[in-house]
Amino acid sequence: MLRIAVPNKGMLAATANEMLIEAGYRGRRGDRELVAFDPVNEVEFFYIRPRDIATYVGEGVLDAGITGRDLLLDSESKASEIRALDFGGSTFRFAAKPGEFSELADLNGKRVATSFVGLLGAYFAKHGVDAELVKLDGAVESSIQLGVADAVADVVSTGTTLRQAGLEIFGPVILESTAVLISTPAKVEHTRTLIKRLEGVLVARRYSIMDYDIPAEKLQAAMSITPGFQSPTVSPLHDETWFAVRSLVPNRELNQVMDELSDVGARAILVTALQAARM
Repeated sequence: MLRIAVPNKGMLAATANEMLIEAGYRGRRGDRELVAFDPVNEVEFFYIRPRDIATYVGEGVLDAGITGRDLLLDSESKASEIRALDFGGSTFRFAAKPGEFSELADLNGKRVATSFVGLLGAYFAKHGVDAELVKLDGAVESSIQLGVADAVADVVSTGTTLRQAGLEIFGPVILESTAVLISTPAKVEHTRTLIKRLEGVLVARRYSIMDYDIPAEKLQAAMSITPGFQSPTVSPLHDETWFAVRSLVPNRELNQVMDELSDVGARAILVTALQAARM
């Protein structure tokens, strides 16, 4: 029985649940559901605070989990990142009153408020910064106005909350975070099917199938536009001067590729969304 930790709330929860459903697993039926059993796939899901997931997985209580890279590193857990899942992107940045600081070295001897003491402490140690860490559970942007800190270090998606608090971002990016699948060396082999399914979801979200007809003399030019993963599928048509081609194309390039194919003489260009994939 595979035991998987999933965020029970926060910015990662809904998308993590959707991704597991797309991967063929039973999804969460309601916000109050704390444990869900999927008998078909022999998986048990535990819906846990995102900040606690790395601890449960690192201690071997659960086999794998979905959490943020920032939360994993801050936890100092024995768990490790297995696969980035390409959602919940954010950056971990410094902020302060406008013009107060400009670079990392300016924080020496200052108070920095954060909810990520482990992560920030390791970052300061690596870069030789001697600053006092002020641990807060949330809403760190208020700490400067209340006189608790001189600067803050926080997760930033758009920066709107910091700007509304009268703060500006400065200095280097501490960390670029995203949702990640985590496990431990002792458990990772047990999660191979889960990993393959999630990778299949990522492929299905990134690519579409493109079909088109192309004159024989233009086939090589068309295939260079749509090389696919290994190679495009090419089939002869009843008219021997034409071929049918099928290939995977990145979603972000679909319209550009269709324009280029049309320019070299392709016709009947069709795009089909992927439901799932194994590569």
